[in-house]
Amino acid sequence: MQNLRVQRKPTYPIEAVDNALVLLQLLRDGGSLRLKDAANELGVAPSTAHRLLAMLVYRGFAVQDESRRYVPGPAMGAGPAGVSWSRLLREVARPHMELLCSRVNETVNLMIRVGTKVRFLETVESTSALRVGDRQGTVLPAHKASGGKAMLAELEPAMVNQLFRSSNAEIGGDNIPDAEYPAFLRELQTIRSNGFAANFEGTEEGISALGLALHNRAGDVVGALSVATPAARFRSLFDAGLVGVMLETRRQLEIDIAANPADKG
Repeated sequence: MQNLRVQRKPTYPIEAVDNALVLLQLLRDGGSLRLKDAANELGVAPSTAHRLLAMLVYRGFAVQDESRRYVPGPAMGAGPAGVSWSRLLREVARPHMELLCSRVNETVNLMIRVGTKVRFLETVESTSALRVGDRQGTVLPAHKASGGKAMLAELEPAMVNQLFRSSNAEIGGDNIPDAEYPAFLRELQTIRSNGFAANFEGTEEGISALGLALHNRAGDVVGALSVATPAARFRSLFDAGLVGVMLETRRQLEIDIAANPADKG
């Protein structure tokens, strides 16, 4: 039998480090955290709690979503949604992803948005010799990935500003420069009009992708689906009707998402 030892507080605790670790535990166990609640839990001023949370954002352990809550960041290895729902989403999506992959013979990805990032939950790889590999577990900037852009396009402009133009975004390294931001907003408008988003080597040289947002029965975005391909094949794949095939896949998948009792929408 394994013997467990009771952990005692160190003789010379470093208060700031301890407070930061407490915040990590709160994020891990609670899934989200408001600044006011963080200050109350630590017994410190909101300004102190804000500085601690800003450092967690800077190091990737937290991100601030559009409602100004802090949620686990990519460095925590956790998404903003419940782990059980993320797992169920993968299970529901997998058959649809396999069918889509077989129809287009390109790599298919499932992802969720974590603040300004996207986390890849599942990948079904193409069988082509030259193909995009498995990205499961990868974290990428949401404003560069096709699925991320598709999800961002459905947010209100004020929420997009909060994610990419706030002081918190600047601290976390997610701020979009002034010179690039108008073009980014125009791109989101185009995505809303077209119903899909494209990534032309925005996240990796030689790779392009097409992404669609996924919704629950209430119409809320719960994730995104993308097809990733070597850039040289993208144009011919697009011209061959990729958008239509993906839209049909999404339609069928959203039926299953809506029918799943774990979907709270």
